Amino acid sequence: MKRGVWSLVHAERAALIEDLAALDPQQWERASLCEGWTVHDVVAHLVDTYRTTRIGFFTRMAKARFDFDRQTASGAAKEKGGTPLETLHRLRRAAPLTATPPGPLGTRLVEEVVHGEDIRRPLGIARDYPQETVVGALRTHTGLSASMGGAKELVAPIRLRAVDADVAIGEGPEARGTALALLLAVNGRRASFDELDGPGAAVLAGRA
Repeated sequence: MKRGVWSLVHAERAALIEDLAALDPQQWERASLCEGWTVHDVVAHLVDTYRTTRIGFFTRMAKARFDFDRQTASGAAKEKGGTPLETLHRLRRAAPLTATPPGPLGTRLVEEVVHGEDIRRPLGIARDYPQETVVGALRTHTGLSASMGGAKELVAPIRLRAVDADVAIGEGPEARGTALALLLAVNGRRASFDELDGPGAAVLAGRA
């Protein structure tokens, strides 16, 4: 199972690197879906994540006085190169790694797909993700509590139903959309809310 997940993760990393290689310098400075971060910033964060081990994560959290946002910003700043090409080179070198911060391995799928869209959507780049990857990420994220960075409590009163995959999660008013749109919505990406329908969509938007 672990080998299967890493295969999907590495495929996403390779696809993102290919897309990034075609960008011009101005596109690297475009605002991403991560508030306050450019495309370049998100890529630097990914480099940092690819290199972070479980032990390293806790060490850095202690240095950041257990402020997760501070730890994340510090890691991205450390890995951001002086130019986009330098950061892309660092991403290429880190992409084959199998280091991981704490949490289920499926969170690596969440990271790849959500941050991939944080970068691609503002640039008008579309990716046809393997269904297995997106569904795996959606099930992982909605199964984890907020304390672990997941959305279990967020979606507790809602039923999520993917219109492009055999996925139905939870009970309550239904929010319908593609598995990708649902994944982005439960990760707080408001750009995807217009892609959802059903009575649960408004409930989700109000809670996110």
